[in-house]
Amino acid sequence: MAQLKKMQLMKKELSLLSIFALATGATLSSGFFLLPGLAFEDAGPALSLCYLIALLPLIPAMLCKVELATAMPRAGGVYYFLDRSMGPLVGTIGGIGTWLALTLKTAFALIGMGAYIHLYLPSMNVLPLAAILAVLFGVANLFGSKKAVGLQIGLVAVLLPILLWFTGAGSMQMDTSHFQGFFNKGFDSIIAVAGMVYISYVGVTKVISVSEEVKDPERNLPLGIFLAVGVAAAIYTLGCSVMVGVLSPDKFYGNTTPVADAALIIAGPWGKALVTIAALAAFFAVANAGILSASRYPLAMSRDHLVPTIFRRFNRFGMPHVSVILTLACVLTALLIDPLKIAKLASAFQLLLFAMQCLAVIVMRESELASYDPGFRAPWYPWLQIFGMALPMWMIYEMGWLPMLFTCGLIVAGAAWYFYYARGQIVRHGAIFHVFERMGRSRYEALDTELRGIMKEKGLREQDPFDEVVARAQVLDMEEAVSFTELTHRASELLSRRVPLNAKQLAAGFLEGTGVGATPVSHGAALPHLRVQGIKSPQMLICRVSKGIRIDIEGPLGPPPEEPVYAIFYLVSSSDDAAQHLRILAQLAAHIDNDEFMSRWMSVRQEHEFRELLLRDERFIILNLKRLTRTETFIGFAIREIQLPKGCLIALIRREEHSIVPDGDTDLHEGDNLTIIGDPKGIRHLYAKYMDGLPEDTLEE
Repeated sequence: MAQLKKMQLMKKELSLLSIFALATGATLSSGFFLLPGLAFEDAGPALSLCYLIALLPLIPAMLCKVELATAMPRAGGVYYFLDRSMGPLVGTIGGIGTWLALTLKTAFALIGMGAYIHLYLPSMNVLPLAAILAVLFGVANLFGSKKAVGLQIGLVAVLLPILLWFTGAGSMQMDTSHFQGFFNKGFDSIIAVAGMVYISYVGVTKVISVSEEVKDPERNLPLGIFLAVGVAAAIYTLGCSVMVGVLSPDKFYGNTTPVADAALIIAGPWGKALVTIAALAAFFAVANAGILSASRYPLAMSRDHLVPTIFRRFNRFGMPHVSVILTLACVLTALLIDPLKIAKLASAFQLLLFAMQCLAVIVMRESELASYDPGFRAPWYPWLQIFGMALPMWMIYEMGWLPMLFTCGLIVAGAAWYFYYARGQIVRHGAIFHVFERMGRSRYEALDTELRGIMKEKGLREQDPFDEVVARAQVLDMEEAVSFTELTHRASELLSRRVPLNAKQLAAGFLEGTGVGATPVSHGAALPHLRVQGIKSPQMLICRVSKGIRIDIEGPLGPPPEEPVYAIFYLVSSSDDAAQHLRILAQLAAHIDNDEFMSRWMSVRQEHEFRELLLRDERFIILNLKRLTRTETFIGFAIREIQLPKGCLIALIRREEHSIVPDGDTDLHEGDNLTIIGDPKGIRHLYAKYMDGLPEDTLEE
């Protein structure tokens, strides 16, 4: 945890639109603008079917990547997942290999645009232009991911409307006779071509490497990637159908500019010019996304001491400038060494990584770490993952000995770097050690701590009842001196009225957990917690000890912390949802870590103020029921008769000196203080309706 606090994280600047633009722009390039003419030679009219079949092996890897990314949204993507699941040796191989493959793919995209430039400038040397563009994209990345992604959104905004026009207008001019003999090339040829065009979809998951910079990654990453895959699949299949239907076979065979030639038939010279603009935008988008994604790998590996620390330095725009510059230098070098051939060889290594990511999901799940808490879980476990491991291996075998040799070379290079440089600098193991623990061997506890830190950073999920738990929490304000053991027994007595355990059982559980070091203590606060069976919803007791208290339980981990504690939160949750229990603890810890929390905590005068310190401001409101005010419309009615905005509920009533947990039959009286919790939109509505000086339009998000 300490490591996480010291580590400078990337700014969260990327929205759902950003993710969609990065993933889409990284996918629709050579696979659409160059490859169809080459693939048509072996597939014939079944070309579009090949692109649909090629999508199948991507699905397991994509689903597994999204699961890992929503559990561990960190820079470096594939590297980070492999390192934390199978250890730093595998992580080093995956990180170095992926970084090199991405730089080669970026150089390949910049060179690949030459075919379309030659349509209008046949004598132009593409290499200098490619180098200039690489530098421009690298500079854009130095000014923050928001600037680079803004450029990406602009490129995709140019690309997609033109492709939409191409597929729409082209579908009206297709010659159906071109589809005769659809399966004449044979099923084996169709499968072989599907393997060749498979690489067209690989770019869609590049965005995973920037997951640390994504706002609400548990929502935006899966949604953005799935939308991009759907759009890419539709464009590939429909676009290839248009090319087959518009171009005669003799003009399609071996054509390196099939989209431009088809557009010439559809709309004449201006159509050809339009799709040439789209092609250039596509290649630029791939190059921009490639530099953005690849530069995160040296950063992530530097954080873990696998490469020199210089790569984790940030400029004043919050960007890892040394990593960006190194990536740019490698792209420029790759431009000089025929990246087209090497990029094809690197595809085999990408397939190996897809298989390894499916294995990583199996390892993480079998580790049974409660802190492994993905917002999205890949379905059909473990058969999807097994299929996702077997299919890439078969495809690598079918690619021949040269790609396999190149893949082995990258593995050897990564392993050599690990043993030469990194091995002596790290003491870290992957989640696979937690699998070993189930077989009687050791585990690596620091990984659980790191994942809990990530949970704290991600925050709560929409369905988590944190606000309700806080709003209905019991409060105990201790002004006299008391021992931790005595306080725990008092707290357990109060909690036993709400949970199916007696006070002795609760106290024993809290004290045992504290004794083995399971109670977090930090910033003057402690979080004793317990998971038991038979609880419908989590319950909490909030306690302030004005004179301070020491945790006096000594266990096998050594003496308890010396610092006094002034805030104690006793939490009891169901044993059926360990991840939700940890998310609630993480949210409490996030409040406690606030520099102003303890001073505000000690200045609280009334019971409801304790809860207000922990509730999220945009999700609760306290209404005082008084005559001759807007709230008098509540007085005299039962709660079930009150019309509240959708998603809002009255969680607690403060009546004189008593706190009431209400139900639908509870009548509301004058003088009641209602704590209402709900979604931000509903709470804004209540502010606008019942509170002065807060017009609803000023409270918009």
